[in-house]
Amino acid sequence: MHRHGYKGRKLGRERDQRRALIKTLSSQLIEHYSIRTTLPKAKELRPYLEKLITKARNGSLANRRLVISKISTKSSANHLFDFIAPKLKRESGYLRIEKDGFRRDLIFILLLLLIFLFELDE
Repeated sequence: MHRHGYKGRKLGRERDQRRALIKTLSSQLIEHYSIRTTLPKAKELRPYLEKLITKARNGSLANRRLVISKISTKSSANHLFDFIAPKLKRESGYLRIEKDGFRRDLIFILLLLLIFLFELDE
């Protein structure tokens, strides 16, 4: 089988497990504002969550329901709409990926941060 035309990374999981992983990672990032994860997971999570944050900036009921369906907990979706989205001043690029070192088995670990934390200081 060839790999042409297949989007996304498999992350060593089946489809339902991958979806659950992305939902949980996005929920944790919204609640804690930063998470440590591996490079492929961070690269997979970034466009997924940036699209949800863009929808949250609009703030309509339809977008709220869509974001609730895409994130594992309703409380984190409400936190995104009520606290994070109003504070964002930029049009895109809400997440920052920073290098954080290596794991014990030499897997690259990254720190994924929400940008609005840096905008509050300025």
